[in-house]
Amino acid sequence: MKPSSLYKGSLTTIILKLLNEHDKMYGYEITQCVKEITKGQLKITEGALYPSLHKLKAQGFLDVEILMIANRTRKYYRLTEEGTKETVKKLAELEDYIAIMRALVNPKFRVD
Repeated sequence: MKPSSLYKGSLTTIILKLLNEHDKMYGYEITQCVKEITKGQLKITEGALYPSLHKLKAQGFLDVEILMIANRTRKYYRLTEEGTKETVKKLAELEDYIAIMRALVNPKFRVD
């Protein structure tokens, strides 16, 4: 399966969910985690990931911690309190969307 606009619309939720499950993550780690979880079916590019991370930071949902690891600067992202609240909201929205799509794609026919 190739990435589609459906995945792009879910990127923020994916990022928030992963950061909610881990204390902190850096960009490449996020991409690799998604790739591993989806068994390579979904690959998030840097061109999609970093603008989303910057937007979430600007909205106050993420904090950034810059560390030197093996003479390289690495930015770690973690959820703020508001980010945790946004994660709950986004996951609820996604669950509602999935339920609606299931109803539309696989309706139960009734005979009256």
